[in-house]
Amino acid sequence: MALLAACSDSDDGRTAGTAAAGSGGTGTSPTDGGGFVPIQRYPSGRSLVPGEVRLAISLADANGSLLAEGPAVLNGVMRNDQGMRVETIAAERRGTGLDVPYWSITSTIAKSGLYDMVLEGASGDPVPFFVYEPADVVIPVPGRALPAFDTPTTADPRGVDPVCTRLDGPCPFHEVTLSDALASGKQVVYLIGTPAHCTTATCGPGLDFLIAAADTYRDRAVFVHAEVYADPEATTVAPAVLEYGLDYEPVMWITDTEGVVVRRIDIVWDAAELDQMLAESLGVA
Repeated sequence: MALLAACSDSDDGRTAGTAAAGSGGTGTSPTDGGGFVPIQRYPSGRSLVPGEVRLAISLADANGSLLAEGPAVLNGVMRNDQGMRVETIAAERRGTGLDVPYWSITSTIAKSGLYDMVLEGASGDPVPFFVYEPADVVIPVPGRALPAFDTPTTADPRGVDPVCTRLDGPCPFHEVTLSDALASGKQVVYLIGTPAHCTTATCGPGLDFLIAAADTYRDRAVFVHAEVYADPEATTVAPAVLEYGLDYEPVMWITDTEGVVVRRIDIVWDAAELDQMLAESLGVA
């Protein structure tokens, strides 16, 4: 399978090409007056399809060091392959509880094809992204049923050890399998991520944000977490990753009561953005 990007801390050929958050240290401002460098924190493979598209961006200086601050609002334009504007960008800075801030750029893209983003204050080339036809995308996308899978549970880890690598102790989302959750008649929130092996410091906080929010929706949704690796040394990819053909993580899906995906969140989120997405997808309690 393709090697995972975004969170791995191993040296087996994985890169930070998706999140690019493993490059350099954490700086404070762009260097040499050349403007900041946009750092892609959304999947680079076949993952985006027409509809709502969420693109997270962090910023680095000219030396590749991630910035701990940046504009309150990141402005720019989104263009198609003809250079025509398709969207105006005005993304607020996010990142409460994270080491590195990010800007979540969300737009509705009607057609597949090549697009890019031109961001005010950025140096270098525009930031590209490709929107694929749904038939060409394996990973579950909005509008498609989330495939059932018997994820590891506390009672039956199914060869995954540990069943949860959360540093403060196992999370409460390993009581039922994803298959059972999808059969419950409730909405499902399914997260694949590895807190203990995440060099970009997004998996752990992202899971903690979900734990904090889950009680609000216990009566209407079932929450499930699956690990990325099957062993403590993070040398063997877990079945949950293989089942969906993932080449990045963390990733979270939210379904309706029929198990159809209504939202997918990739790579990075803070508590505020997660709360907003849960409220929009599950309803405000």
